Amino acid sequence: MMAAVIAPSPRRHKAIWAFATLILLEAALVICWSAGFVGVRFAIGHAPIFLILLWRSLVSGLVLLPFALAMGPALRLKDVLVQMLHGALAMAGYLAGFALAISHGVPTGLVALITDMLPLAVAILSWPVLGQALTGRQWLGSIIGFSGVVIASGWSLNAADVPLWAYGLPIAGMLSLAVATVLQKRAPADRMPLYQSLCIQCLSAAAIFAVFAWREGTVLPVLDAGFMVGILWLVLVATFGGWSLYYVALRKSSPARVTSILYLSPPVTMIWAWLMFDEPLSWAMAVGLVVSLVGIVIVARSSGVVAPA
Repeated sequence: MMAAVIAPSPRRHKAIWAFATLILLEAALVICWSAGFVGVRFAIGHAPIFLILLWRSLVSGLVLLPFALAMGPALRLKDVLVQMLHGALAMAGYLAGFALAISHGVPTGLVALITDMLPLAVAILSWPVLGQALTGRQWLGSIIGFSGVVIASGWSLNAADVPLWAYGLPIAGMLSLAVATVLQKRAPADRMPLYQSLCIQCLSAAAIFAVFAWREGTVLPVLDAGFMVGILWLVLVATFGGWSLYYVALRKSSPARVTSILYLSPPVTMIWAWLMFDEPLSWAMAVGLVVSLVGIVIVARSSGVVAPA
């Protein structure tokens, strides 16, 4: 008598499908997260950096504006001012820091690695601002993470003709985002829908970038296919795709898992930049990357810090 074939239960089918969907979602999130660095690297060949940042922020904000005005709750001046401050720190400061670094020749993958040190910076700033003293594990993770950046940066200093001060730009951008994160934890505003807060932050950042773009020469878009493709890439893939997938992933998974997944963006960025722009790879960068990610994971898991995009 032939053994009966037991078909998988509907519940098992559903669990397998949910797991596969989550894996695909997380893979898309890592790609979109890396797309911000790669998109800037592509666009700087077609326009000045602040003009790129201006039109990325302006187009993103204008697309979201009708939804922010028509669909969301009534905007209060107090909440708008808070989001404008976050736009200046978390968007203008952060984007300008890493974009300027890339424009001055800092390897794109290294920029991604430095900016992903955010959990370390938030943990350290929480000590004086929020009165949350660092634990021994957090200090250990911070030292390990910083050591990895030193290893990766040391190779880059010898391999590229980049001014030393340019390596401080992504650090400054990352610290700007960390300050915004800590301030938000200290005095959180009433919850605002994502499309409203992102709209205000984008338009606030665009106003700041417009001043610097004007000083660079113009605020008008470049009539060049490469510039337009770069802006569309940054708006649709990096801004809307990255943020949307980030919040969807948070709904379907835990913050710790999503944070850990985002730490895959530096190696993906390094490989992407190598394939598209022939940026060099080295064993020192790989070792520094692994060391830094170990430190970040130690800090993130001991403090519950979740890195925003």
